[in-house]
Amino acid sequence: MTIVVDVDPTNPGHFFAACGLMELASRASKAPIFARFDGPAFVVDTPRTLTELLCGLVDGGLRAVDTEEDAHGDDEEAGSGAAAPIEVGTKPPLLLDWWQDVRHGRDLKLWAGTMNGPRIAQAMLSAIADPALHTGRIFDHATVVMDPESPSKKVEPFYFDARRAGNASSRDVGFAPNDLKLETLAFPAVEILCLIGLQRFRPWPVPEQRRVFDYCTWSEWLPILVAPSVACGIVHVPSTTRYRFESWFRTSQRKHKAFKPARLISQGGLS
Repeated sequence: MTIVVDVDPTNPGHFFAACGLMELASRASKAPIFARFDGPAFVVDTPRTLTELLCGLVDGGLRAVDTEEDAHGDDEEAGSGAAAPIEVGTKPPLLLDWWQDVRHGRDLKLWAGTMNGPRIAQAMLSAIADPALHTGRIFDHATVVMDPESPSKKVEPFYFDARRAGNASSRDVGFAPNDLKLETLAFPAVEILCLIGLQRFRPWPVPEQRRVFDYCTWSEWLPILVAPSVACGIVHVPSTTRYRFESWFRTSQRKHKAFKPARLISQGGLS
């Protein structure tokens, strides 16, 4: 059995969300899981269905984990839990804390200030609970995401999906959507699965270019123990295609960031 989802390989949010889907499939099966990119699609060879994986994720839930590392956020984050690690209720549980990696995790972390990571994650997860959404087009499901604990309040995404980057800056659109209390669309499946995917699958930092990273797609079947090394470009296989993107400051305060669309760097495993 295979799961097939549509992906845009130039959207880093799509890429790492696909990797997150592979992570879920691996944790849900005792058998080895293989996956590959097939043009504009990501294919996972798994005995589980997409609905089984996503409903299992929703049912398992999320919880913030209190640690001393949470104090590393900025003044608004420190002690608030906004940057706390998140435990995903998979079997076995998965701890998400990649943004606390002092080397490059903080350059990939997009939320800051009053944006609360666990709250955003829970809202994005709740927004994909309906099995009717669990199709091959789930990465294109766009909606205004509301806070499940306060349904009258909207929740802005992490900004992993690069389709948000073009409208992220008030300088680009001519006004501040938040100040006008506008309701903007998010892609919740991309946001929550990307958050999960980045725990094991990390992009490669480009030397001497701060907040610029490379990742590689692959078109041959790879197991999850090998795929992360191929994804970051450490291991080269003939079928890889390399892309480069920026984790870009989207506000003048230079706190909040967004993933920008990636550009093609090379094909065929060549750097």
